[in-house]
Order: sequence, then C-alpha cells, then structure tokens
Amino acid sequence: MTITVHTISGSPRGWRVLIGLALKRLNYETRLLQLSAGEHKSPAFLALNPRATVPVVEADGVLLRDSMAALAWLDRQFPEPPLFGEDARQAAVIWQISLECCDYLREASRRLLAPVLLAGRPLPEAGSPERQEFESAAEALHAECRWLEKLLEGRRFLAGDAPSAAEAVTFPEICIVQRAADTRADVMDPLGFADMPSLYPNTDAWKNRLLAVPGIDATWPPHWQA
Repeated sequence: MTITVHTISGSPRGWRVLIGLALKRLNYETRLLQLSAGEHKSPAFLALNPRATVPVVEADGVLLRDSMAALAWLDRQFPEPPLFGEDARQAAVIWQISLECCDYLREASRRLLAPVLLAGRPLPEAGSPERQEFESAAEALHAECRWLEKLLEGRRFLAGDAPSAAEAVTFPEICIVQRAADTRADVMDPLGFADMPSLYPNTDAWKNRLLAVPGIDATWPPHWQA
C-alpha cells in the first residue's frame, strides 16, 4: 500500500499524520504544497479537498481530509503498535488528551503565533491595546504549557510508557512554540518564553525522548532545516 500525505511544511495538523506514520514504522510519500504560491487552493488540490486545508492522505482508494481521522484510520489499518492504546481505558485517556490539545493548546498557539510567525508582527508598544492582546494570548499559551508540564509529571509519555496519538497531536504544537522562541526572541522573550527548557523541564525531557524514537526526526519541517 502506498500512503501519500499532502501537507505544508510546518503545518501542525499535517505533522500529526507524519508522526503517526513514524510511530507505526510505515513508509510513506510526502507531497509538500507551497503555501506562498497558493498551491492548497489550486484546482488539482481542491479536487482532493474542496476545503483547501491540509493534510490530505491518499492510500489505495482511501482519501482522508482530517488529521484525527487519518490517525484513527492508521490504527485500524495497521494495528501494531497501537496509537490509541491496548484497551478501552487507554483509548479514552489518549483521545481525551488528544482532543484537549486540539481544542485548547492548538487555539492558544494559533492566537499568539499566527501574528508572530505568519504575519511577522513586532511586539506592540507597552500599555497599548495591541500589547495587551499579545500578553493575554501569551498567558493563555503559558496556561496550556503548564497543563502539559503537570500532565507529564512522572510519565515518560503523555498516556503511559509508549508514545501514542497524544504525542502525534501535541508534539508539533510544542515544537512550533519553541521555533517561535528561537526565531522571534524579540517578541517571545518579553512574553516569558526566553528559556522554555528551564521553564517547562518535564515537557523538554518528553520532547527529547520522542525525538529519539526512530523516524520522528524525518518528520521535521523541511524549511526549518534550511
């Protein structure tokens, strides 16, 4: 079976699927769309996904346009190793963590990092309404990082001793926050993200454990390596 993932470099939802494939130790092809060229809105791509969003996963007649659906399909199609646990309790825990990340960590990240990374906005003047919005967004993101840090107390991975779909969903979000801290220190340092490994040590250790899993390094966004 040939599995093809259409995505955009650095897209957190597309990255989820690549991590799921890596955890399953499966071979796959990646077709990168150029966001700047509007390739996600081209007729060819719209034929696959009229919503013009990534990822799209193609696999021998299967067409999936949602990252969580793709992870669920992978777990049914290739049961070992499991992405959603060995039993109902583990599945519930993994789904809960994954969906909390989808609902809360993803939104907190988007709220702050869309203007910082995508729009390239500078830090607004202290005391201005715009600065207050940046600070409010930063606190919301810190709150989600604190949630993750507490969740990882005494755990190797988010739902136990093995990586799961919860890692596939959460890892890209944390890496993107670190990317912003590394590349936009002018904005991120004053907002409290100057030293994330020291501020969130459990999360940093977890991130490094996942990076040591074979295949995870190959999912890294290509434009980050330039």
